[in-house]
Amino acid sequence: MIRFTITCLIATVLGWVLDDRANISFWIPAALYLVAYVFGGYYSLLNSIDSLKKREFDVNTLMIIAALGAAAMGEPREGALLMFLFSLSGTLETYAMGRTHASIRSLIAMTPREAELLIAGETRITSVEAIVPGDVVLVRPGAQIPADGVIRAGDSTVNEASITGESMPVEKHQGAKVFAGTMNGQGALEVEVTADASQSTLARIVSVVREAREQKANSQDFTDRVIGVYYAYAVVIVTLLAIVIGRIFLDEAWSVTVYRAMTLMVVMSPCALVISIPAALLSALARAARDGVLFKGGRQLEAAATVKVVAFDKTGTLTTGRPGVVAIIPVGGPGRLHSLMAIPSTQTIPPDDQMGELTADQIQLLMVAAAVELPSEHPLARAVVQSAKERGLAIPEATEFKAVIAAGATALVNGQRLRVGKPMLFGMVTPDVMIEVQAQQRNGNTVIAVGSDNEVWGLIAIADTIRPEAQKALRDLRASGYRLALLTGDNEHVARALAKDLGLDDVRAELLPQDKVEAIRDLQQRYGPVAMIGDGINDAPALATAALGVAMGTGGTDVAHESADVVLMRDDLSRLASALYLARRAQAVVLQNLIFAFAVIATLVIFTIKGDMILTYGVIGHEGSTLLVVANGLRMLLPVRQSK
Repeated sequence: MIRFTITCLIATVLGWVLDDRANISFWIPAALYLVAYVFGGYYSLLNSIDSLKKREFDVNTLMIIAALGAAAMGEPREGALLMFLFSLSGTLETYAMGRTHASIRSLIAMTPREAELLIAGETRITSVEAIVPGDVVLVRPGAQIPADGVIRAGDSTVNEASITGESMPVEKHQGAKVFAGTMNGQGALEVEVTADASQSTLARIVSVVREAREQKANSQDFTDRVIGVYYAYAVVIVTLLAIVIGRIFLDEAWSVTVYRAMTLMVVMSPCALVISIPAALLSALARAARDGVLFKGGRQLEAAATVKVVAFDKTGTLTTGRPGVVAIIPVGGPGRLHSLMAIPSTQTIPPDDQMGELTADQIQLLMVAAAVELPSEHPLARAVVQSAKERGLAIPEATEFKAVIAAGATALVNGQRLRVGKPMLFGMVTPDVMIEVQAQQRNGNTVIAVGSDNEVWGLIAIADTIRPEAQKALRDLRASGYRLALLTGDNEHVARALAKDLGLDDVRAELLPQDKVEAIRDLQQRYGPVAMIGDGINDAPALATAALGVAMGTGGTDVAHESADVVLMRDDLSRLASALYLARRAQAVVLQNLIFAFAVIATLVIFTIKGDMILTYGVIGHEGSTLLVVANGLRMLLPVRQSK
């Protein structure tokens, strides 16, 4: 297409130059203008023929008529200029749309083609389409992971930027999920396949982005239906009226009347209006996809721009969905634990949780609890051990481990018999310990006691931990003027405690899925359109009911993905504020484009009717406005810099 446009430009310029030379034959510039018409109008003619076959009348037909009219009136150079600028506009529009679709091409390029199937210790190369759930594949260092799966053996780092947008490689160990299309690091992995090629996370992303590209926004539907069809007929009618009025009522010469009518046809053509919406929305969709936020189409992007309330599910959305240590409470005053069990208590890794820096007693309590719980597979035990490991604590060696059914565990640590578990494991506890236990339970925490056979040394509170990015994400949303709500099936105490920590405006707890739907409807009636963020099957009805449903990507269920309008591929709530800001910015750019396009058309029409507009200036004004609208829309491809 670009070659045709360049050929049209060269022919137009040469024809224009030679047309003014007295010693040049008339046929030479005429032939050059003909070349300009053919190459500049080739794609317009094809599009016009397609439209006429459908009994439609579009802007391509208008441009061809105007160019031919200019030639008929003895102004082929102006017709050639029109063909060049219209061809240039089409080329740039194609380039702009190509830029917005680059994310799809890059994702398709990431799709693996082959896998190294592992059978009875032997490997065999096979196509990705041939592997099925349950197969085990070998992923060598530096190789692309061929399918979604779970690591059965090996340790490595994996670059998941293509799926989650995370720039840093992620450490992966046995039991961790991996995704097709991501890049393995330095270690070999044996991966059990959990989804075939057509159902992989990467395949679903490609499918969603394709659907988003093909789905038009409500505003674009309107412009395509009204401006793209009826407006073209209106332009023809106005052009014919201009000829009739000029010739019959004003008694103008045919050349003057037809020339003005052709100019009017050019300046009234809706090129800038038609491209103003897709140029902005498709660019915004592409930008969001690059940032790990998948909108399912232009309608969803428009809906995001109207949101007034952001409602969150709790488990798996605001929280990680996994138990973690949230408080460590030694009993008996500072230094008591050291006197009971003198073990080194050095923390080698800076804290990365809501507890912050720990005292020496807190560190010792966590270490001895982790020592007892290390052999246990209980989720609460794993939470204690994980907390100690995350802080780089040296867990003491324990022996004679024994699980106490439904109560906890005991073991020998440093020669002492220690207990970790429910407070009832210690028999009668002191009033001050019971008061602390009840206080933690009111906050929705599960409490385990740590101590010797006959006394409690301290308490460890465990709860579903808040996502690390949740505080910042909600702070950004609040700064942008959104009302924040929590809709959860958890009990009132847990919900209130979380809402207090995160500063939520509205809390609704102990909700069944149908109750969440009613809560969404109530919020929308009170405050306006609601965006609902969730990840589970129980969130699907609320996601479908909300003005904008947002699902967590890698952690969310397939049902949540299907019900949602937007998917956060990185499970990163901090992307939400940026995505909503991008949607508002896209709507602002669409409005700018429409106002500018209408203003240019109105101005050019007024000057044309007054007789002050020659076709050349009309062509430049018309096509120039189209190019500016496209350029303004392409700004949406730039990284989001959210203003506060």
